[in-house]
Amino acid sequence: MLAAVSLLQQWRIWFASLFLVSVPVFFEAPLVRYAPWLSLICSVGWLAIAKHLREQPKTKTWGSLIWGFSLTWLCGSLYWGWVRWEPAYHVPVEALALPWAIWATRQDAYRVGGWFYIGSLLGTAITDLYFYITHLFPHWQALMQVESDLSLAQPILKNALALVETPWGMTWACILAALLLVTGNRAMRSPQIGYWAFGGALLGTIFVDLLFFIVAIVN
Repeated sequence: MLAAVSLLQQWRIWFASLFLVSVPVFFEAPLVRYAPWLSLICSVGWLAIAKHLREQPKTKTWGSLIWGFSLTWLCGSLYWGWVRWEPAYHVPVEALALPWAIWATRQDAYRVGGWFYIGSLLGTAITDLYFYITHLFPHWQALMQVESDLSLAQPILKNALALVETPWGMTWACILAALLLVTGNRAMRSPQIGYWAFGGALLGTIFVDLLFFIVAIVN
C-alpha cells in the first residue's frame, strides 16, 4: 500500500512539474510584457504560498515544489521584463537562482523545489542551444522588437520556421529532443521524488517548445 501511495505521489509531482513549466507561457509572458514590476512582485506571493504549504506536514512537498517554481518565476520576470531583446542573456539570467537550487537539493525541506528549478533551467539551456545551433537568435531579437505588431511578426516567424524545417534544423531538433526524453526518463526511474520533479520540468520543455512551433505554423 505504501509503495502504491508513493508511486501516486511521484506521478502527481511529475504532472505538477510539467504544468508549472507551462504556466509562464500562458500567464507570466503576457503579464511581464505589460506589467513587469507586478510580475516581479508576484514572486513574493509565490514564496509566501510555498512557506505556508511547507509549514503543513501534509503539504510540505507541494510547498517545496512551489518554492522552486517561485525561483523560475523570479528569474523569468527579470529576463522577459527587462532584457528579453538579448537572447545571449537568457540562460545567465534564468540561472541567477542556481546557487540556491543547488543548496536546496541537499535540504529535505527544499529538495523537490531545487530539482524542479534545475530541470527547468536545463530544459531552457537545451532549447537555447538549439536556437544558437540553428542561427535563430537574430530572429528572436527581431521578434522582440516588433512583438506588438502581428503584421511585422508574421514574416519573422515564417523565416524562423524555414530554418527549423531544414535538414540541419530537424536533425538537431530530434537529437536534443531525444536528449531531453532520455534524461527525463532516467530521472523517473529513481524512487526519490525530487528526481520526478526534475523529470517533469525537463520534459515539460518539450511541450512548451511544441507550443511555440505550433504558434509559428499557425501564424
